[in-house]
Amino acid sequence: MPVDVSRIMAVCFDVDGTLRNTDDNLVRQVTGLLRPFAFLFKNRDLTSISRRLVMAVENPGNYLHSLSDRLHLDGLLNALENQLYQRGYFTSTDSYQMIPGIDDMLNQLSAYYPLSIVTARGEWKTMAFLDKFNLTRFFSAIATSQTCRYTKPSPDPILWAANQMGVDPDACLMVGDTKVDIVAGRAANAQTVGVLCGFGERDELLRAGADLILPQTGDLTGLLLADPLTK
Repeated sequence: MPVDVSRIMAVCFDVDGTLRNTDDNLVRQVTGLLRPFAFLFKNRDLTSISRRLVMAVENPGNYLHSLSDRLHLDGLLNALENQLYQRGYFTSTDSYQMIPGIDDMLNQLSAYYPLSIVTARGEWKTMAFLDKFNLTRFFSAIATSQTCRYTKPSPDPILWAANQMGVDPDACLMVGDTKVDIVAGRAANAQTVGVLCGFGERDELLRAGADLILPQTGDLTGLLLADPLTK
């Protein structure tokens, strides 16, 4: 069913592939690795092959995040990640790229809606990206992998973010690029929008139950602020 804009009082955003352009970075890296073996893929586009490989890996990666929650290993993994960052590993943000139009979109939407981050990634990585592009100021709540006992696809971080924003979960819109985002949103009784600027594909997002598919995250501005005077 289509999105009921009149019901939306707050928006939750995934990060990787939704705000941060991790998809293209990974595709370029994989394409570089495949180039010496291009003869094996005669008459086939290496970039297209790389994108399919990246997409195939993303869903198991999200599953492992969820599994670590269930096995109560997430605290250990997060502590290890924090130690690595504190010792100077993985601190470079040079490769971080923001999806075009995100800053302008957030600036406009934040005037009418409380906004939040709901990501399965760790706090250090999430905050490094948000701080680099001065995006933290737009968000009333930031839920990372350690905010709640369980992360996506559990609805817990969306329920937590809704509480922080002072709205009911069913008044939230969850925006993400993978089926994990859509499943979590539906489990929280929120409406969901899948975006195609990240890892997910249209059919996959629709099968997960997305209420709407948009080519780019920035297209939300036209959807939510079609008549800003009514907000």
